[in-house]
This record gives sequence, C-alpha cells and structure tokens, in this order.
Amino acid sequence: MNFYLSEESELEQRYDSLIQGFWHNQVSTGSFAGVDNINIAYACALHPQARGSVVISSGRIEGYLKYKEIIFELYQNHYSVFILDHRGQGLSGRMTPQVHQGYVADFSDYVTDLKTFYDQVVMPQSSHKPLLLGHSMGGAIGTLYLNRYPQDFDKAVFTAPMYGIRLPLPKWLVKALLSAGLTLNQWVGKRPWYFFGQTDYLAIPFAINPLTHSKVRYRIFRQEYETHPAMKLGGVTYNWLRAAIRATEQLEQQVSEVQTPILVLQAGGDQIIDNEAQDHLCAMMPRCQLKPVSGARHELLMEADRYRQPSMQAILAFFEPQKQDPDE
Repeated sequence: MNFYLSEESELEQRYDSLIQGFWHNQVSTGSFAGVDNINIAYACALHPQARGSVVISSGRIEGYLKYKEIIFELYQNHYSVFILDHRGQGLSGRMTPQVHQGYVADFSDYVTDLKTFYDQVVMPQSSHKPLLLGHSMGGAIGTLYLNRYPQDFDKAVFTAPMYGIRLPLPKWLVKALLSAGLTLNQWVGKRPWYFFGQTDYLAIPFAINPLTHSKVRYRIFRQEYETHPAMKLGGVTYNWLRAAIRATEQLEQQVSEVQTPILVLQAGGDQIIDNEAQDHLCAMMPRCQLKPVSGARHELLMEADRYRQPSMQAILAFFEPQKQDPDE
C-alpha cells in the first residue's frame, strides 16, 4: 500500500514551512470543561474528503503541539484528526499550584475527559466511526476507555502502551513508600509532593535521552516546549504514581473483556515501559495483535525513520477499512 510517510531527511526544512503552514491554515483549536471543570485543550484537522477519523490519546508530559508531524501525516493520508491534551499537561488546566507537577487523582478522570471530547467534539464533526491512536499513558487511558465504552471506536493502535511501569524498586516497596508519603503529605503539606527523586521540567540532552534515536525529531520536540513554555511538565507526584499503578492493576482485571480490534506496537529497546506487561495484557485481549519493533526506543511516533517508517506503515495498514466480500 502506498501511504504518505514523513521522512527525517526532509523534516528539518519542511517542518518550519510546510508543517507549520498546515498547522496555521488547517488546524483549529478549542477547549471544553473536563471533570471538576478543569479546562481541557484540543486541536483538530478536518479533511474535506476524509476516509476516516483518528482520535489521538497522547502520553504523559505530552501536548498536541508535539504531534504536529503525525497530525500532518495522518491528514495527508486523508484522515481527519482529533487530539486532546490530557488534564494536568500540555495546554490543559493544571490541578496543583506547582504547574510542573505530574498529577491526577484517578485515571478514570482521563477516561471521562476523553468521552466528553468524543461526544462534544469528535462525533459532531465525523462521518465515520472513529479510530483510536494512543501512545504510552495514552494507550493505557485508551484501553480503559474501550472497556468502559466498547462501541465508540472501530479499531485502536497503541504505541508502547503503559500496561506496566518500570519501577525503580520492587512494586511492594513502591506501594509502601507511596502510602507513607501520601499520609505524611496530607499531615504536613498543603499541596501534592513530587515522588522521591522527581523534579520540575528538565530538557535532557539528546545524547542521553531514552526516548528516540532521531536527533531532528528530538530537537523539534524540545523547541516546541521552549516556544510554548506552558507545555512544560516535570516529574510525577505521589498521587499520579499511585493512580498509575492502580490503573495498570485495573487493566489486568478488565482487558479480557475488550473486544475492539487492537494493534500494539512494542518498542524493543523501551527503557520506560514494561514490555512483559504488554505481552501479557495483549495475550489476554481477544482481538489484540502485538508487533515488536526491534531496537526502537519508547517514542515510536518520533523515532528515527528505520523504526518509525515501519511503525507508521503498520498503523495505516491496520486502520485501512476492511473490504467487504462480494459473496457475503
């Protein structure tokens, strides 16, 4: 199949002209009230001859401005694209006075926000049953969503989904530290605390980054955050980490009921997410395919072309409408 695919060799030049021009001319932005009236920002690009609609659920620390290349690419393949910034990150409202803190009370709030986005923004502007693309934390949110609202999406692709977290200590010990830290936080603190070792936003040099092999995509990603400092997000709070562990445990209990066709793209060199958990949960889902991308780092959608091109080919091929058998 001949799909339009973005290439690193042209990206440096095309980003500032073609992609930024597309963003200003074809992409509209807005916001809506999420759970507890938190302002949720979103962007969408409506294709006049859309073959489908793709909803993007992004990863932790991300915002829609980081997804300009992928939105442009999907649009060139004749998809309308919808993306929201999850609460507490991107250009959406924060829930703590320290705006760099990664915080959420419960992952169910992410899911409810995504449902509001689906009902209020996506469906009124889509003539197709939408497709779901989720990365990392956004994949976990997306999978929880499919369990709660099984009729909403035709198919889903999750890149390096957060089905399990690589923890610095044994899980039982992390849970004990979380319990003690949250209790102490409630006693003596007026605002949520960072989890042990977490800090405000840091722009890690490319040479030691664990996310991508692509120098140009990494530079563009960091430049967007410098241009739009409101997007910057640091480490996680005790609250976020407790909510994330609970979400992965909830997934373990629920995924066998998820009937939506799912493709999981697994980053073979992932240092962020537990790939064994992806193997396990995908095997539990009745209609899940798992495709490893050997050697790739966590950010498959902003990886070097040798990893990203086959990933995008797989995504677009999976999203292709199924041809009806004329004898049926």
